[in-house]
Amino acid sequence: MGNIVIQLKRRIQSLCFYCAVGASLIACNDTKEIQTTIVTVPDAKASTNAYYPGNKAPLQPSTLIKLPVGDIEPHGWMMEYLQRQKNGLTGRLNEISAWLQKENNAWLDENGQGEWGWEEVPYWLKGYANIGYILDDEDMVEEAKIWIDGAIASQQPNGFFGPNLAWESYMAEDSRTEERMAEKLEKRDYWANMIMLYCLQSYYEYAKDERVIDLMTKYFKYQLEVADKNFLSETQYWQRVRAGDNLHSVIWLYNRTGEPWLLDLAEKIHRNTAPWNKTGHDFEDIGNPKEIREGMEWPDWYNDMIDWHNVNVAQGFREPAQYYLVSGNKKDLQATYDNFHLVREHFGQVPGGMFGSDENCRPGYDDPRQGVETCGMVEQMNSDEHLLRITGDIFWADHAEEVAFNTYPAAVAPDFKSLRYITSPNMVLNDSENHSPGIDNPGPYLMMNPFSSRCCQHNHAQGWPYFVENLWMATPDNGLAAVLYAANTVTAKVGSKGGEVTITNRSNYPFEDTLNFEIKMETPDEFPLYFRIPGWANTASIGVNGSPVKVELEAGKYVRVNREWNTNDVVQLVLPMELDVTTWEQNHNSVSVDYGPLTFSLKIGEKYIQKETEKNVQHDSKWQKGANVEEWPSYEIHPTTPWNFGLLLKENLQASFEVERKPWPKDNFPFTPESTPIVLKAKAKKIPGWTLDEYGLAGELSDSPVKTKTDEETVELIPMGAARLRISAFPVIGEGNEAKVWE
Repeated sequence: MGNIVIQLKRRIQSLCFYCAVGASLIACNDTKEIQTTIVTVPDAKASTNAYYPGNKAPLQPSTLIKLPVGDIEPHGWMMEYLQRQKNGLTGRLNEISAWLQKENNAWLDENGQGEWGWEEVPYWLKGYANIGYILDDEDMVEEAKIWIDGAIASQQPNGFFGPNLAWESYMAEDSRTEERMAEKLEKRDYWANMIMLYCLQSYYEYAKDERVIDLMTKYFKYQLEVADKNFLSETQYWQRVRAGDNLHSVIWLYNRTGEPWLLDLAEKIHRNTAPWNKTGHDFEDIGNPKEIREGMEWPDWYNDMIDWHNVNVAQGFREPAQYYLVSGNKKDLQATYDNFHLVREHFGQVPGGMFGSDENCRPGYDDPRQGVETCGMVEQMNSDEHLLRITGDIFWADHAEEVAFNTYPAAVAPDFKSLRYITSPNMVLNDSENHSPGIDNPGPYLMMNPFSSRCCQHNHAQGWPYFVENLWMATPDNGLAAVLYAANTVTAKVGSKGGEVTITNRSNYPFEDTLNFEIKMETPDEFPLYFRIPGWANTASIGVNGSPVKVELEAGKYVRVNREWNTNDVVQLVLPMELDVTTWEQNHNSVSVDYGPLTFSLKIGEKYIQKETEKNVQHDSKWQKGANVEEWPSYEIHPTTPWNFGLLLKENLQASFEVERKPWPKDNFPFTPESTPIVLKAKAKKIPGWTLDEYGLAGELSDSPVKTKTDEETVELIPMGAARLRISAFPVIGEGNEAKVWE
């Protein structure tokens, strides 16, 4: 891989201690040999991790290996976020959601009989249970175990488990016919069970309960016996496009039991899954609802992906890469990259890492005012984390952070008691009105609502706990890799002796560029630590115990630091944040502004207007019996300041913006306009012709540069994740012959 190896021998003299974030590091008396290597990915073929289960042969070897849930404890703003989830919608959803009431719940019945038997319980449990495990919260763990025990107890003699008949929750009563019921019993819907299998795996990691292995073994033997014509049937839409999750669980079990027949099931799942690894589909085989802008013809590229529903894309696009672990065919792996880039080429020419699909991608609707579901955001983060483990490619880590820091935070209210179904890069009004066809679906899909919508109401929960679980990963050479960054403490087995190391990352990343890693261990041992150098970090540096390591770090690669580590050793990684402007040529030459991993939006005054939730919910929302409705209001957010600005940019980019640092928020929550610790100041002009359109949305962009006669003003830009009203893709102001008046 063209690795650079540098042998450094030096005598480090002084006392080792760490005072505070940003303090200088002073090293202890020792003589240590440090081997520093720049690698594209950890070497998966040279060795196998001795302590954590990676891929067994004949699967492709594991590049990175997930640590058990609970081994990583968050700190700082990440801990504050999980606490807000616990005290907000995630932690209390079982008090208000009809699907989570225990009475007559099919997920708690030994025979799988009852109501509320579809995706909502496991969607919620993925996040709720894992927050409990991460926080070691006894009440949450006990509540989660009620649902885990119910799922395990529901297993039937033939191996099937869970609700016996799961009607799609959005299906109208008059559509639930006996004919449809007979079809569903013959061609079962495995989608909800795919989600519950995630929950069971997390529970096994936490509790080592062998009942999980037994259940999954019997269930997968059952699936192996189902005839292909009845397995992952097209008559059950969601399971077929999302069956990569089923494949993931089969591989997970194979890596723990080594049963060869599981590889036969993996092949069976792949051949019955929607063909995400192929292009040139027949138009009628693409299953999502289809719409195109009036006056356009269907483009050929639309037939190159099997589904364009935003959540299906965010989950399903990775299936070929998951199957690559079985096939070993690099064309399968490449198909996942191709899927990712195809959707972003045509619908993702916007900041924030996502794409315009509210809820389906529609040719002709690609402006930054198009949005994506909250479900789509958290599923994209989950997919990025899967692909990071499969490939080791830093591209996926960078993208996970891009979505996590810039798009996901603004989808949820700061108190985490309500959320939006749709969030867009350019979003200047959140109200309870219908914005269709500007937004795909008719209904109040833009306001902050505890029931917005049934799917996102439950599925939002996984975003942050899964992110925490993937901050560190084990490596094949018995080391650890810091792959995503946020303050945390990890405890894991490493080295030749299998001793435990505890590493604490003290930082306010992504709002600060210095990360300090303090090591604690009982016995010295030699093992490698890998640190990801993000693709945007062009001048990164690293030091050990206060002394710089003389190695040229490369953006988009890892630095592997191998030595005999001892307690109180400290590694300091510095990732200098630099201003950068991205020009979205395919979206009218609009621009977005980045500072390190953060993208910035116009600061717009936000006025929250409380509304009655019951009068502003989607058609399939349902309250739990006895829920205190008044405790869970909804909110519109209206702008109180102008938003229709274009930026004035100078050739010298640094001269176009002023970076202002503010004190760290006392409540440890930097994702609001008032609390963000970084603000950019820029010169801008209002564009009078840029207004709300007939659908109540920010008008679509016109070509930049834009000519306007308004006065120059100074505006403030704040991190995109802190801006629940935002302009993130800006027009550019110009005066030359190329500049045009806004149309």
